[in-house]
Amino acid sequence: MAWFIVVPKLRVSAMAIYPFILVQKTAYKTEAILVNHEKIHHRQQLELLIVPFYLFYLINYLYNLLKYRKHHVAYLNIVFEKEAFAQQHNLAYLNSRKLFSWIKYARR
Repeated sequence: MAWFIVVPKLRVSAMAIYPFILVQKTAYKTEAILVNHEKIHHRQQLELLIVPFYLFYLINYLYNLLKYRKHHVAYLNIVFEKEAFAQQHNLAYLNSRKLFSWIKYARR
C-alpha cells in the first residue's frame, strides 16, 4: 500500500519519501510504471533504515555530479535510480526482489 500526496508544485513527476509517494498530478497515482519505480525506492529506503538511504543517495549524487558534470547524468547514475529505472516496467519485481539488490547496479 502506498500513501499518496499530491504536490502540484513538485518539480518532478513523483518522489518517494517513505512512507509516502509525492506526485505532481492526481492522475499519476494510477501510472503503474511510475508507482512501481517509487515503490522500489521505498524498499531501498527500508533496507537502509530510511535516513542512511538519503545520506547515501546524496553522497552518490554529489560524487556523480563531480564525475559527469551534468545534473541529469549524475541523477541517472545514482545506484538506487539505476535499479529503479531498470526494473520499473517489471510490475512483479518487488515480489521476487532480493535484499540489497541495488548493490549490483553499483558495478554497472
